[in-house]
Amino acid sequence: MDHFPVFMAVSGRRIVLSGGGDAAMAKLRLILKTTANVVVYADDAAAEIHSWAADGKLTFVARAMQTGDAVDTVLFYAANEDDVEDARVAAIAHAEGAQVNIVDNLHDSDFITPAIVDRDPVVVAIGTEGAAPVLARKIKADIEAQLPVSLGLLAKIGKTFRHAVDVLPMGGKRRSFWSEFYFNAGPKAVDAEGKSAVIPTLATLLDKHIMTTEKAGHVDLVGAGPGDPELLTLKARNALDKADVVIHDRLVTPEILELARREATIIDAGKTGFGPAMAQGDIDALIVEHALKGHHVVRLKAGDPTVFGRLDEEIDACDAAGISWRVVPGITAASAAVANIGQSLTKRDRNSSVRFITGHDTKGYADHDWRALAQNGEVAAIYMGKKSARFIQGRLLMHGANPATPVTIIENVSRTDQQIIATTLAELEPTLTRANLRGPAITFYGLAPRAALDVADTLPLEELA
Repeated sequence: MDHFPVFMAVSGRRIVLSGGGDAAMAKLRLILKTTANVVVYADDAAAEIHSWAADGKLTFVARAMQTGDAVDTVLFYAANEDDVEDARVAAIAHAEGAQVNIVDNLHDSDFITPAIVDRDPVVVAIGTEGAAPVLARKIKADIEAQLPVSLGLLAKIGKTFRHAVDVLPMGGKRRSFWSEFYFNAGPKAVDAEGKSAVIPTLATLLDKHIMTTEKAGHVDLVGAGPGDPELLTLKARNALDKADVVIHDRLVTPEILELARREATIIDAGKTGFGPAMAQGDIDALIVEHALKGHHVVRLKAGDPTVFGRLDEEIDACDAAGISWRVVPGITAASAAVANIGQSLTKRDRNSSVRFITGHDTKGYADHDWRALAQNGEVAAIYMGKKSARFIQGRLLMHGANPATPVTIIENVSRTDQQIIATTLAELEPTLTRANLRGPAITFYGLAPRAALDVADTLPLEELA
């Protein structure tokens, strides 16, 4: 992020613009939504600028900008549509302490003006740092369609009523009141009876929420998927949007944590394989502690919580404390990874079943039915198998597995830094050690990337020997 988004206080302060053509008018249409004192300098200006000046919306000075014109100015726009003149007036504004925007010159500007959805005082700003204005306009149109025209009116009236709502406790109960007002009772009141109905609606709604018994806490056990935020389910997104507390594991990506409410408490309860970890009992106690305070808790786990996720222990802890819970499934790493290598987990005439196994358990390396897994055509998705790769390789070979059985390791599944390594059982080690993988990885026994198979099908037989 090269530009940090802020909302600057401009009420009663000077905003100066140099220019009088189309670029100037485009900026002025936005600037005139503020309560700033707007001054325009130009030798000549469009009729619309003269009209705004006549209406008292801005001050127009019919000359080029000079030294001293940007003193005590908070924002300055160079919009002359002439590179030389824009550079000249920008230098003056910089010297006099103003923040400068040169229209269509991102490199030399101190700030950029985003696309804006205006439901004053509700304002949504959309910026792409100059990379994709078309995208910003599309996002603006989508947001415009979602926000009712009455939202600004409701926000202004709601602001005057905020002190009365202090009788409700902070957190879920107060949030529930405002949510019902802005998205249900408020719009209905405006549509039915207009502005005059809003205050009575607020009062009635407040009485209702005062009388409502405080809700007990609740726990959502949510699958965050393999890492790509676009692979989150809608239920997972909704849970994060409502959460008061998010307790997440080590593999949940920052991009997904960014989707939680800004007011939510974010707690890292990460576990590291064969390394430091928060004890499961401590995690259970943490979940229960926050839920008993009446909070909506999201226990956020990478992948799917039902796959090697210690889910039953956390459910048992909730049940023992009398706390309601819900499981929100996620896309497990095996499903995302197999899609990324162009394969399916099962295939007619190859394998009618697939095994999900773990490379280690709480007592060390996990043991399995190696003899059955070593049979031709078997497929397994091996979770947490990096450190135990040599152990798994040895057990399979010991029980008669074909050394040429394909093995594929996918690191950082679905993320931008995903890496795919195709090898064979015989070469699993030292291939994995040489790769020096740092991120989480899943290993497929019995599957090769489709692209690798296609290449193999086209090679002469002597190259495959």
